[in-house]
Amino acid sequence: MTPAGDFTSLYSFCSVANCTDGANPVGLILGADGNFYGVTAYGGVPEIEGYSFGTIFKVTPFGQLTTIYTFCEQNGCPDGEQPAALVQTSNGNFYGVTPSGGANKSGTVFALTFTGDFLRLHSFCAQSECADGDGGVSLMEASNGNFYGSSYGGGTYNGGTLFEITPGGKLTTLASVRKPNGMIQVGDNLYGTTAAGGSGSHGIVFELTSAGKENVLHSFCPLNCAAGDSPLSGLALGSDGNFCGSTYLGGITYYAGSVYEITPTGAFSTLYLFCFETNCADGDGAGALMQATNGVFYGTTVGGGTGAGGGTVYRLSTGLGPFVAARPSFGSAGQTVTILGNGLKGTTSVTFNGVAAAFTVASDTYIHATVPSGSTSGTIEVTTPSGTLSSNVAFQVVP
Repeated sequence: MTPAGDFTSLYSFCSVANCTDGANPVGLILGADGNFYGVTAYGGVPEIEGYSFGTIFKVTPFGQLTTIYTFCEQNGCPDGEQPAALVQTSNGNFYGVTPSGGANKSGTVFALTFTGDFLRLHSFCAQSECADGDGGVSLMEASNGNFYGSSYGGGTYNGGTLFEITPGGKLTTLASVRKPNGMIQVGDNLYGTTAAGGSGSHGIVFELTSAGKENVLHSFCPLNCAAGDSPLSGLALGSDGNFCGSTYLGGITYYAGSVYEITPTGAFSTLYLFCFETNCADGDGAGALMQATNGVFYGTTVGGGTGAGGGTVYRLSTGLGPFVAARPSFGSAGQTVTILGNGLKGTTSVTFNGVAAAFTVASDTYIHATVPSGSTSGTIEVTTPSGTLSSNVAFQVVP
């Protein structure tokens, strides 16, 4: 979809007999090779008693899809079922989680190498009373080389956990929370949301420090639900250093939802309440939110809109300007990273905290750049024909 709203369908799942290409996609990421990768919760082969358990796929920007792994290839599904999240590391390998399957039928953390080798790193519920979590729902790579994620069950309250896992599979439970969503890293700390817990158990925004301390920055719906209730997605880091997010419930009507902003210190404000327009033409039931490199936030709703009320895609401007974003936002000298932006053709310079870098302009929207020797953590700047663009977060140079 273009920023102007021009929509193109690239691929329709279940277009192959018995849905061997997958069904019910639940995520999409930009790969280092310029293609997109994602997972489906169902479909693929083999089919067991009429059920199939999900795939990992690659799709080109032109819509050519390739299935690169199908789950439950072995008896008992030791690799997991119905994958829920996927990330790609700087070395090209993929890591992800499943909410079910595995040795204990409670989900797995897995790796898929760029050569196609599948590795199960951890089966949840391996500890007494599922202290290590039950049912993986999210995963992200941190600058220390480890992964951080969440499970929707297990832990002290059997409501979910936040965990750290090394590339070798050593898992450490960091906190027990209630119904956590995904997390993002800012500096040395992690930030995220939960759909329950907090005052009245309507969800929270939290900070998890590098020392493992959990700080509640905001509790949703402590007195009423006008400002939002029950976020079902994580946070988006804005280029001004603040977070934006959405709630699935609350707002003008109980089922409409909201968009909010919160600072790293917890100052909270509501940006938009859904169902503001007649017949909820603006949407209701807000989902995940992201900031594009033009500075504008984009998101979706599961209901509302014109016609049959099947949901909307919306944009929300908060007055922030364009920027560039590195993927990943950390790396060591000599490593190649992708820099996303707009109007990048004709770029004449890329610097990492003032140190010039070698780069190749792949398209008008992304650049491949090599982290230069001698660079330190700081801002990436890209000089284009229309001006200089700075990164939305400081790039972290790691050993």
